Amino acid sequence: MPLVTITLRKGKSPDFLARVGNAVHEALVEKAKIPAADRFQVFHEVERHQIVADPSFAGASSVQRSDDLLVIQIVLNEGRTDTTKSAIYSDIVARLGTIGVRPDDVFISLIEVLKQNWSMASGFMTYPT
Repeated sequence: MPLVTITLRKGKSPDFLARVGNAVHEALVEKAKIPAADRFQVFHEVERHQIVADPSFAGASSVQRSDDLLVIQIVLNEGRTDTTKSAIYSDIVARLGTIGVRPDDVFISLIEVLKQNWSMASGFMTYPT
């Protein structure tokens, strides 16, 4: 059960947003093995000044971010290996590259939660213990 939030600066077309959402979802289906119907995404389009991101910080690597930065936050059930997480990140970047998104403009944060932390409808715990 992933919940994906994608934040970007205003100005992109609805078609671009749909293609970004498809790329992220397809990578999660392929690499995280989520069901194809398990798609929950929220897009936040914000003013230019509402994203503050260092243009080059990335730990040990050197990047050059542009104003086209995509901040992708994925909340997902715990349990994926580091190898799987790395594959998810790489696949998202590769798929976004096919629609013109530069690798340096993809910032991904994956947050793992216990299955008991979801209520998808009606106030009931989705995965009771």
